[in-house]
Amino acid sequence: MYIILAILAFSVLILSHEFGHFIMAKLNDVKVEEFSLGMGPKLFGVKGKETEYLIKALPIGGYVKMLGEAMTGEEEVKTDDPRAFANKSAVRRLSIVAAGPIMNLILAALVYVIIGYGQGFAVPEIASFSDVSPAREEKLMVGDRILEVNNKKVTTWEDLSTEIITNKENTVNLIVKRGSETLKFSIKPIKDEQEDRYIIGVVPAYNHSPSIGQSLSFGFKETKTWINLTLSSFKQLFTGKASLGDVGGPVTIIRASGAAAQAGIWPLLSFMAFLSINLAIFNIIPFPALDGGWIFLCLFEIITRRKIDEKKVAVANYIGFTLLMILMVVVLIKDILFPIKL
Repeated sequence: MYIILAILAFSVLILSHEFGHFIMAKLNDVKVEEFSLGMGPKLFGVKGKETEYLIKALPIGGYVKMLGEAMTGEEEVKTDDPRAFANKSAVRRLSIVAAGPIMNLILAALVYVIIGYGQGFAVPEIASFSDVSPAREEKLMVGDRILEVNNKKVTTWEDLSTEIITNKENTVNLIVKRGSETLKFSIKPIKDEQEDRYIIGVVPAYNHSPSIGQSLSFGFKETKTWINLTLSSFKQLFTGKASLGDVGGPVTIIRASGAAAQAGIWPLLSFMAFLSINLAIFNIIPFPALDGGWIFLCLFEIITRRKIDEKKVAVANYIGFTLLMILMVVVLIKDILFPIKL
C-alpha cells in the first residue's frame, strides 16, 4: 500500500511537469502528438482529437511530444506546418519549455501551503532552550526572532537549522530582533551525539493554527528555502564536495517515498514537495534533452537572433538522451547493489 502511494505521489510530480509543457503548447497553438505518463513499453492509451494520451510501464518519467520537435537524430524534424514546435518563435518555445519546471515549483509551493494550513509550522523565533544550550549561555532570550545567520537572511526555521548543521563546529553569527532592538551574537555550536548533528540548543516557536494568508506566506517562503538548499546540494555535487554515494535514483525515491507514506500524510506531502523542487532544478541544467538545454538554445536565439540548425539540435538531443539513459541505468544498478541507508 505504501509503495502504491509512493508511486502515485511521484506520478503527480511527473504529471504536473508535463502538464506545464502541454498547456503552454496548447496556448501557443502547437500540435501535441503524444502526452505520456511513464516511459518504456505502452500499457494503454486514449486517442483524443489530435493527441494520444499514454500510460507506460516504467513510472520514472514522462514526456510531451510535439509536432516538429527535434527529439532524436533519426527523425526528420523539418516541417512547414505553422503549428510545429520548431516553427514557433524562440520566445514561444521558451515559454513552453520553461513551463514544466515552473509547474513543479508551483506544485511544491501549493503542497507547502497545504502542509502549513493543515499542521502548522515552525517560525524563526526562540520558544525555549535545550538542557545544554550555547545560545542561552551567550544570553539569547525566549522571544528573540532570528533575522540573519552568517549574513544570510532567515525566513524559515530551516534556513537557520540547515546553516548550523552545514557550518558544523564553526562559530555562527546571528542577528536577532528583541523588541525594538537589533542585536548581534556569535555562538559556537556543539555536537548532539544522539542526533549526530551540530546544534546551538534552541527550540523554535510554532504556529499551530495559521490563517490562510499565513499558510500562503509559509508555502512560498518554504519553497524558496528548499530551492536554495537544492541549488547548494547540486553545487556541492558538481564541485566534488558531496559524495556520489549520496545520490539516489528511482529505487531510492520509491523507498524514501514509501517510508514517508508510512510515517503519515504530512511527511509524504513534505517529501513530495521536496522532490518536486529537485525535479524542477534538475531539469533546468543546461544539458541536451533536458528542459535546460532547450532553455539555453532559446535564450541563445533570442539574444543572437540566429536560428540554430534543427538537425544539429536533434543530434545533440539524441546524444544527450542516450547519455541520460545510460546514467539512469548506472544509478539504478547503484540503487540496487549499494542502496542509500534511509
